[in-house]
Amino acid sequence: MRRPPVAGLRARRRPLFRRALLGCAVLSGALAVGGHPLASRAAESADETAAFEQLLKLLAERRHDHVTFTEVQQLAILDQPLHSSGELLYDAPDRLEKRTREPRREDLVLEHGMLSVERDHHHRSVSLRDFPQAVPFVESLRATLAGDRAALARYFTVQFSGTLGHWTLELTPTDATLKRSVRNILITGETDRIRTVQIRHSDGDTSTLTIGPEVAP
Repeated sequence: MRRPPVAGLRARRRPLFRRALLGCAVLSGALAVGGHPLASRAAESADETAAFEQLLKLLAERRHDHVTFTEVQQLAILDQPLHSSGELLYDAPDRLEKRTREPRREDLVLEHGMLSVERDHHHRSVSLRDFPQAVPFVESLRATLAGDRAALARYFTVQFSGTLGHWTLELTPTDATLKRSVRNILITGETDRIRTVQIRHSDGDTSTLTIGPEVAP
């Protein structure tokens, strides 16, 4: 594996932190029934429209989740992808906890607009109001389980394809600042279950979060 200069690694930490925020947000849910229309393909069928509306309803009804995850980040600066795994916990409407256990322990908690990070016995808390570039990342997926259509429409156009049993959402940024860092976000799922979230960054890097089975109480 290439060893990039220390300055290069430091420069990468900021976007990597934003990408951690997005992974944390994955179950924090919003594709709701708001007043803003979602963009769609002109050829979208009536069946897909009905399936999308049903999906929004099902997602909004979920109040709690505790699942496993694996994440793969493909970064141009590295020869090999970065792998991590752990657990995600979601409580409606806006609490999301991401517990990374491999390859190193890290806990991220997003609640009431605050993000807390604990790593190597060091704790840090930040307000999303002080980190505005992260808000679209968080909202893109906080919106996916809460069913908040208006929140998504502030930052993305959304295309739905497939059926309720096997669906894909493509989120394309409309915000100029976000466009500079993210090309699109692809979310796949089955009925009310998100299965994968892939972020395609404008620099060619990708991050793919795969949601595993529920964790027994």
